[in-house]
Amino acid sequence: MNACPWPIASLLPHAGNMILIDDVLGYDADSLRARAVVKPGPYSLPDGSLPPWLGMEFMAQAVGAWAGCHAREAGATVKLGFLLGTRRYDCHCDRLPVGMALSIHVQRGLIDASGMSVFECELREERNESNEGDDAPLLAHARLNVYQPKDPNEFTQEAPLT
Repeated sequence: MNACPWPIASLLPHAGNMILIDDVLGYDADSLRARAVVKPGPYSLPDGSLPPWLGMEFMAQAVGAWAGCHAREAGATVKLGFLLGTRRYDCHCDRLPVGMALSIHVQRGLIDASGMSVFECELREERNESNEGDDAPLLAHARLNVYQPKDPNEFTQEAPLT
């Protein structure tokens, strides 16, 4: 995997506390590994932890960071992409506690010329550096369907009032 020389904020079209990922550990043509530490935020449960479904957003941001790395590498602008959904989100936890270190791995499966892609994604608990890889406890797995249009402005402009 290639080291990522760019800060995460320059890889995603997010800002402030909406950026959940802390670092990209490495990326290549088909995959990316990222790290995050769970922080309280706008979606926190009363105890400060995050609901388990938010694991899908960590995965989606890792997919976005993968696209951002490739855009930056090519000298292009980082573009907006869309999480269309998942056929299955298998979650093995009831919450993501504040302070939990996460390892996120995304692997591109399919991609087509229209901008549609499918990524296999895993969210693992990173307890220490020795269990950072595939032997770290699995928290969630999903196959994400994503879309990056050639012109994202088409999807963000308001329609004229009639």
